[in-house]
Amino acid sequence: MTADLSTRWIAGFEVRAGRQLPFGATPVPGGVNFAVSSNHATAVTLVLFRRGSADVLAELPFPEDFRVGGAWAMTVLGVDADDVDYGYRVDGPFDPDAGHRFDPAVVIADPYAKALAGAEEWGVRPVRYAQTAWRSRVVRDDFDWEDDRRPGIAQEDLVVYEAHVRGFTRHPNSGVARPGTYAGLVEKIPYLKRLGVNCVELMPVFEFDEFTNSRHDPETDTWWYNYWGYSTVGFFAPKASFAAGPSAVDELKTLVKELHRAGIEVVLDVVFNHTAEGNEWGPTISFRGLDNRTFYMLTPDGEYHNFSGTGNTVNCNDPVVRGFLLDCLRYWASEFHVDGFRFDLAAILSRGPDGSVLANPPLVEALAGDPVLRDCKLIAEAWDAAGLYQVGTFPGYRRFAEWNGRYRDALRRFIKGDDDVVGEMATRFVGSPDLYGDREPAASVNFVTSHDGFTLADLVAYNDKHNEANGEDGRDGDPANNSWNSGVEGPTDDPEVLALRDRQVRNALLLLLTSQGVPMLLSGDEVGRTQHGNNNAYCHDSELSWFDWDLVERNEELFEFTRRVIAFRAAHPALRRRGHLAGGQDVTWHGARVGEPDWSPGGRLLAASVRFGDDHVYVAANAHWEGVELALPEGHDWRLFADTGAGVVSEPGQEPPLADRSRLWAGPRSVVVLTSRPTLQE
Repeated sequence: MTADLSTRWIAGFEVRAGRQLPFGATPVPGGVNFAVSSNHATAVTLVLFRRGSADVLAELPFPEDFRVGGAWAMTVLGVDADDVDYGYRVDGPFDPDAGHRFDPAVVIADPYAKALAGAEEWGVRPVRYAQTAWRSRVVRDDFDWEDDRRPGIAQEDLVVYEAHVRGFTRHPNSGVARPGTYAGLVEKIPYLKRLGVNCVELMPVFEFDEFTNSRHDPETDTWWYNYWGYSTVGFFAPKASFAAGPSAVDELKTLVKELHRAGIEVVLDVVFNHTAEGNEWGPTISFRGLDNRTFYMLTPDGEYHNFSGTGNTVNCNDPVVRGFLLDCLRYWASEFHVDGFRFDLAAILSRGPDGSVLANPPLVEALAGDPVLRDCKLIAEAWDAAGLYQVGTFPGYRRFAEWNGRYRDALRRFIKGDDDVVGEMATRFVGSPDLYGDREPAASVNFVTSHDGFTLADLVAYNDKHNEANGEDGRDGDPANNSWNSGVEGPTDDPEVLALRDRQVRNALLLLLTSQGVPMLLSGDEVGRTQHGNNNAYCHDSELSWFDWDLVERNEELFEFTRRVIAFRAAHPALRRRGHLAGGQDVTWHGARVGEPDWSPGGRLLAASVRFGDDHVYVAANAHWEGVELALPEGHDWRLFADTGAGVVSEPGQEPPLADRSRLWAGPRSVVVLTSRPTLQE
C-alpha cells in the first residue's frame, strides 16, 4: 500500500495526510509531520505560532480522513521547523463525572514535544501566549555525538552521586562561567572525577514549572519555588532554564557526552507518578486537555486519586499511558544516551487504574523487558505518598534496583547508638539478603542521606527538623529522622561536640562505602554542606540549597577522607561482590573476640571480615560511647586503612602495617577498617 501523497490547502498551508507514528512533531522533507492521539477526543486542531511572537500563525483543523483510530496525523508543507512553535486545541465532551475535561478554548502542549518554549529563564513566570503558557517546539536531530560510548559500568561497581543541575553550580563562588546550567556542571566534571564517583544521578531535568505551588515570602521579598522539580510539564523536553544557550537539548546532550568522556554514567530522576496539572483546580497543560480519563487515575465519580500527595496520579498501567512512558524512556536512552533512570515514588507504577496494587504491573514488566532499555540501570524509590512501602518487595522482575530505605534507617540508628539494631545493621551491611536474596546485592542502593531530608552534616547536628524558612509553620518535612545532635542542637563552638560530629560523619561514610550494594552520596555531604536543620528544602532556590564551593577548601580533610574511601572501595573487590556473601566463607562476624559477635539488644559493636579470593577487609564499627579492645583474626598481615577514632585514613595501597596484628583498639563511636595480605600460619 502506498502512502497518500495528495495535498490540499488548510488555513493557507499546503498539507497532506501524515504518518501516525512516531507521535510528536517530526521534521520531514518539505515540512513537519504532526501526530497526536486521543481515544476520547472528537476533533483536533493544530495551532501554529510564529516563534518569538505572540502571533498565532494559523489554526489547522485535522481533516477526518487524516485520522486512523484515535490518532491524528498531518504533514504541513512549507513550514520551517526553526521558525514555528505549536500546540493543539482538542475538542470532546466536558463531563467531569465521567472523567472528561476537554476544553478547546485552551491550547495544550504536545505531550511528545521534544522542547517547550515559554520558560527559558529561571524564576520568570512563563509568558502566556494565546491561551497557553507552554508552546511545543520542533527539534531537529542534528547533534554531533562524536565517538560517545556509554561507560557500561557494572552495577556493583557504581558509586552514585545525587545532584541538582542548578544547585550544583548556582552559588556565586562556584567559579564557573555559566552558573546554574548544564554547561556549568560540565565545568565541574574534573571535581567529580577527582572525588572518584562514577555515576551522577541528576534530580529532575524534564521541563517543569518552578512556579507550581510557588509562594512569596513577604519578610525576605523572595519566592519559594518548586526548586526540586518533581512536577513534570514536559516528559520529552529538557528543562529550558537549565541551559546557558538557546538549545537545552544540545546542552544536556553535551553534558552527557562529557560525563561519559570522563567515565561517569548519567542516571535521570524521572517523575512518572504525577504531573504539574494537579487536581481539578490545577492548570490544563497537556494530559488533562488531551485525554484526562486515560492519563489519570480517577474515582468512579471522576475525582482524582492522589497517591502522589500532589493532587493527581498518572494512570501508569493504562495501555495508552504505558506506551507513552515507554516511548519517553526509549527516547532518553537512545537520543540522549543516558545510562539509567531512578523512578520517583515508584510504588505508584505498580498500581492499577483504580489504585489497587498489582502483583504483575504491566508497565514495570514492560520496562524490565524492553530491548532499548536492556542495558539501562533502573532504580525504584519503592514507596508512595499513600503509604504503599515496597522496599524489598517491589515487583521489579529482577531488573530494578531499589533505594533501600531500610538501609538508611538502620545505619542512622546504629551510629547514634540505639538499642537492638546491630543485627539489622549487619544484614544491611552485607547487601540486605533478606530483601534481595533472589537478586544480587547491587539491587540495594544504599544511602544515608538524599535530597529529601537532612544533609549528613545536619544529621549529626540536629535532633529535630527546623523548617520554619519554608513558610509552612514547620508542619512540612518528615519528623522521623533517626538523627542525633551529638549533645547540642544546631551550631556550637564546643570542640568536643564538633569533634564527635566530625567523627560521626566519617563513621557514616565509611560504613556506607564498605557495605555490599551500591552506595549513593548526596551532593555536598563530602564537604559538610548544611541546610541548617531544614529537612525539606524543596522550595529554596538559595544558598540554603546550593552547593557552597568554599566548603571544598574549608573542609578539605573531609573531602580527602571521602575521596580515599571511594578509592579504597574501588581497589577491593571484596566490597563489591556480585553475589551474596556466604556466611563462614565470604564473611565472618566477630565481637571483642574472633568469631563471637554480640547480637544482643544491648550490643553496639559490628565487626566483620570479608573476603574475595586473596582480598581481605576487616571492618569494626563501635557505636558505644566507650572504647573496646578487639582480637583480630589470625594469619593476616593486617594494615590500617582508616580509624575514625584516631583520625587516620591512608591512601589506598599505602596502608601501614599494624604494630600488633593480633589486636586492635576501637575507640568510642568509631569505625576502623583494615586490609591484609595473607601470611603463612606459624
